[in-house]
Amino acid sequence: MSEMKRILLVEDEENFGSLLQNYLQLSNYDVVWMKDGSQGYSAFFKEHFDVCIFDVMMPNMDGFTLTEKIRDKDSNTPIIFLTARNMREDMIRGYKSGADDYLAKPFDIEILLLKLEALFQRTHTDGSKETPIYSIGEYTYECATRLLDHKIESRKLSPKEGALMQLLCEHYNEVMPREKALKKIWGEDSYFTTRSMDVYITKLRKYLRHDESLGIQNVHSSGYMLGKTE
Repeated sequence: MSEMKRILLVEDEENFGSLLQNYLQLSNYDVVWMKDGSQGYSAFFKEHFDVCIFDVMMPNMDGFTLTEKIRDKDSNTPIIFLTARNMREDMIRGYKSGADDYLAKPFDIEILLLKLEALFQRTHTDGSKETPIYSIGEYTYECATRLLDHKIESRKLSPKEGALMQLLCEHYNEVMPREKALKKIWGEDSYFTTRSMDVYITKLRKYLRHDESLGIQNVHSSGYMLGKTE
């Protein structure tokens, strides 16, 4: 990395938080560690961070609530959840609240480092290559800024929302293969990543609600198709 990336770590377990902060610092990240959700919320809006790593179960404010409150004001900064419970319901709630990725404890620190590297690489690539502007019904989508624009509302998408919208636009009126999106954006094709993408598709459908003739259709056993609805 050309410059040290800043991470906001919010984790209430003293030993684990200290260990994770040290590992990340040894991997050339600048880490600010807060020990509950309220402290994390205050820190987020006082300084700039390139990514957030939040524990789910914390005192004062849990990770779900913290993420929802941040997403009310910031849809851009990537958020990774850590949880001691590998439960389907937690995973789905996490993605719905606005998280970009999810790791269940205990996990291999190398997996987290690889996820961070992939996230920053994707962000760098999206910002450096030539990025088109798509006209889709009454909307325009500018890939460079991740801005989805309509005369009623403009919205800046999160990195994963933006990557998924770009793929859908590239396949406008064609089927976007599910496996292609999972491997390109999530890095793997599994039950959990598939459920995550379903959550993001639901979000994008909501964002496109101002054009009733435009929709994202499920194509059974194949993927999704962005286009005009009949």
